Amino acid sequence: MGFPGTWMTESESAVYRVVPKCACSTIGQILYYSDHGRFFDGDIHDAKDGLHKWALEHSQGPITRNVQRQRAYAFTCVRNPYTRILSSFFDKICGIQRNGRRYRGNLVPKLVYEYGIEVGGDDGKQEFDQIASFRRFLLFVRDTIRWRRPMDPDIHWSAMSGHVSTFILNGGRYNQIFWTEAFNDGMQQVLDAIETPHPVDLKAIPRFNESEGHGPKRAHPVGDYFDDLSMHLVYEIYKRDFELFKYDFENPGNKMPVGEIDLEEVHAKLGE
Repeated sequence: MGFPGTWMTESESAVYRVVPKCACSTIGQILYYSDHGRFFDGDIHDAKDGLHKWALEHSQGPITRNVQRQRAYAFTCVRNPYTRILSSFFDKICGIQRNGRRYRGNLVPKLVYEYGIEVGGDDGKQEFDQIASFRRFLLFVRDTIRWRRPMDPDIHWSAMSGHVSTFILNGGRYNQIFWTEAFNDGMQQVLDAIETPHPVDLKAIPRFNESEGHGPKRAHPVGDYFDDLSMHLVYEIYKRDFELFKYDFENPGNKMPVGEIDLEEVHAKLGE
């Protein structure tokens, strides 16, 4: 299987396991800047050089050697499951993507037809019942994860623990896992632990939110989108994420973690 979703600086100072919808654009740009003293001009996901990526054939050898010998500082970043799945809905389902089209071609029309989901107009301004549509989207997400239909789970809403585990199962070990909600503190610990060819001042780094503006704005507080049934569905899908990364299942309105991540627990439970 190798190390899918893994990026590494060309200087081999740091290895990062990407978890979609968890500040990956900003992290990628910071790693790029730390080596080159400038940001990548465009979406960092499109970069074909300047940053090792498992998806690039020439990068697989260096990444494998580095991870298996545990030479570089390895880390990842996670996010509250409630806000992450909401972000996936507004970006990937309601939003228009960078290519000017809906996500994954006919996926959205299929959801409109089969699940009764509304997504608003192509300009992102048409009003629709966001709460009802999101709760129907959760049924679709549950179907993709439990039964793998009408499609396999998408990386943007599959469990974070699944992404994190592939790195461990293939011989990797994390030095740090931090929260999106405490981004500067966590990312600063990474930078303090590595030697960077170019110094990085996190206070001066912009947030590279590549999904910003793709879809309609969230019209309600996070907690309003989750009733008892939708909370049950979210817990059914993301039980390990809540437990391992210490998020509050009982209160969707509380985005902050309620405990410290135990790396030994993560490696033991996700390395089984």
